[in-house]
Amino acid sequence: MMEKKNLRIELDNYQPLGKVVYNTLREAILQQVLKPGERLMEQELAEEMGVSRTPVREALRKLEQEGYIVLVPRKGAYVAGLSIKDFCNVFEMRGALEALAAGLAAARATPEEIEEMERNLVLEAAHYESSDLVKTIDVDTRFHELIYQAAKNKRLQNMLKELRDQVQRIRTKSLTAPGRLKFALAEHRKIVEAIAARNVEAAKQAAREHIESAENALLEVLSLESPVSDR
Repeated sequence: MMEKKNLRIELDNYQPLGKVVYNTLREAILQQVLKPGERLMEQELAEEMGVSRTPVREALRKLEQEGYIVLVPRKGAYVAGLSIKDFCNVFEMRGALEALAAGLAAARATPEEIEEMERNLVLEAAHYESSDLVKTIDVDTRFHELIYQAAKNKRLQNMLKELRDQVQRIRTKSLTAPGRLKFALAEHRKIVEAIAARNVEAAKQAAREHIESAENALLEVLSLESPVSDR
């Protein structure tokens, strides 16, 4: 039997029920309310969320297609873990696309968008001095979203958000690596400086190096904790 997770949903008149259920379960997985390896029972999820089994079944099918859960024949659905191989594949793709976004931002960002990036750097510096990881993650996420918006390519923005979300479950661990917050802020500043200078190649290189640095920091932490498989 599943432990109660407080997954009760608020019905949204502007979204189909299936989408609300999907978003609720996906967010619960990303926030590790539903943890890797945990079994997901259709009936119990439906009862806890106050819906029928049909939207739950549809949501689980979509989550399985996106890699958030695995369906084991004759056993049911389980929250997927993240293998080292999967993790590296995601960062390999993200590094290339973040570089593309930064390069496009260097060519397309308005002065107001660049100013907003610079203001976000000030917020980052303030939060990096604190021990509030939630707010630190929020301003870090906001920084990347500002670049995606300045790139003015909606498809690219959606692809990058999806890739980021796939490692969000363990992304906070990279910030626990010694000195990582300080390095991340310096890397962000380098990206903004290149964008402000309209230097496309420098922006792409700085963004690529930032993602590689984040990946290496996270791999270092994971190697000590061994929370993911190497398959």
